[in-house]
Amino acid sequence: MRYKLVVTVFALCISAQRIAAADENATRRKDGSPSRNLALEPATIIVNRWKQYIPPTKRQGVPGIERTAQGRLPDLALQSPRVLTDFGPDHVKRSRGAQGVPAIERSAQGRLWAAWYAGKSPRGVESSSSYCVLATSGDDGKTWTEKLLVRAPRFVHTYDPCLWIDPQRRLWFFWAQSAGVQDGRMGVWAILSKNPDAATPVWSQPRRIANGVMLNKPTVLKNGDWLLPVGLWRDNTNVPNVKFDTEELAPYTIKMLTHDLGDERGSNVYRSTDQGKSFKRIGQVRISGTRVDEHMIVERGDGSLWMLLRNTGGIAQSASTDGGRTWSDGSLYLQGRMFRNKRFFIRRLKSGALLMVRNNSPDGKRSHMTAFVSDDDGAKWKGGLLLDERESSYPDGIQAVDGTLFIIYDHQRYTLNRAGKRGVGSVVMATFREADVRAGKPVTDKVRLHQVVTQLQDTDDTSGAPKK
Repeated sequence: MRYKLVVTVFALCISAQRIAAADENATRRKDGSPSRNLALEPATIIVNRWKQYIPPTKRQGVPGIERTAQGRLPDLALQSPRVLTDFGPDHVKRSRGAQGVPAIERSAQGRLWAAWYAGKSPRGVESSSSYCVLATSGDDGKTWTEKLLVRAPRFVHTYDPCLWIDPQRRLWFFWAQSAGVQDGRMGVWAILSKNPDAATPVWSQPRRIANGVMLNKPTVLKNGDWLLPVGLWRDNTNVPNVKFDTEELAPYTIKMLTHDLGDERGSNVYRSTDQGKSFKRIGQVRISGTRVDEHMIVERGDGSLWMLLRNTGGIAQSASTDGGRTWSDGSLYLQGRMFRNKRFFIRRLKSGALLMVRNNSPDGKRSHMTAFVSDDDGAKWKGGLLLDERESSYPDGIQAVDGTLFIIYDHQRYTLNRAGKRGVGSVVMATFREADVRAGKPVTDKVRLHQVVTQLQDTDDTSGAPKK
């Protein structure tokens, strides 16, 4: 083997010398003087000679490349992001103008984990340069420490985090990744830790799971299957939304960063039958007026699946009797301005009841975050514990082993919105028990409301109004 390598290198050297001599002779006259100025000769761009070293283009699922006039360039949104534990000046809290859209989980030994996404713009978190932040608390939410952030390559951002502890007690940190604000393809990524009880757990390498966005937690069925609610936005005039200065973006183009995946666009269902080793898209729901899916799935007492979706008319619904492969024609489950176009949270409690947390303002504003329970799989809802009367949105939650419920949401995720209103950029947590929800008021000692997880601006009072 070593002899063959030496012979090969020797042959290449001889060839290079002959080529160099030929090139030199070609540039001289018979009397030995130069025939042309080599520095003024045009350059030759060679691509095909190195073609064998460039992987084939793949537009979905794994890192790929795009052909351009200059050759081939990486598909930016498919490149693995950086997971950073050292917060530089561009990522510390004082550099942020907005933060929100939070997620929450709790380990077996009681360690809380929270995630949200943030950016420099004071107007809101939806930007092409946002990033996801992960924080933890070892004292039931009294104090929090930011542990890491997920930052994508230039022109790409990470957003819409989701936290979930699977039946093997592993913590999954999901997020979406897209070029621009929304490139039409997006992508669900994740890292995984086997020791979420630790203050500084070890994480796997980032992994891309699917096209789309998964803001809400997976559902584990009675047969052990995992179902992931992955949305690929369809009825939305703002997708794709990739806006950059042409000169700044070069040699890339807007066309290279945008995608239309056709029939794949909808409220999709992915399944894993091997505890997360692999995922496959098995079903889809399409309901008119569903612009930003944010759907969730629960398994009902009769074994059927019930999907609820965010919709411009309210909260939409669909059902499946074959494990999520096919779904009924959609309809509006709760309609009117109180319900339309808002994220909600629904989950099966340990008692068997369903918990729903949603905005409950009669005027349709994103305020009056309220919790309800149902004993008949959503036919009727009882109670109504008011968690926050202020501006509030995007709830997520979990239930501890002792029955305590932890709900996280954002309050004024901006610091100065488009209307000129100043905000505090806050992520807030509430704790309570099922009995408090049923009573519609605090009746246990577990009720703690308006607990600040993170906040960008100080406030004057408990209403959350920023200092002037």
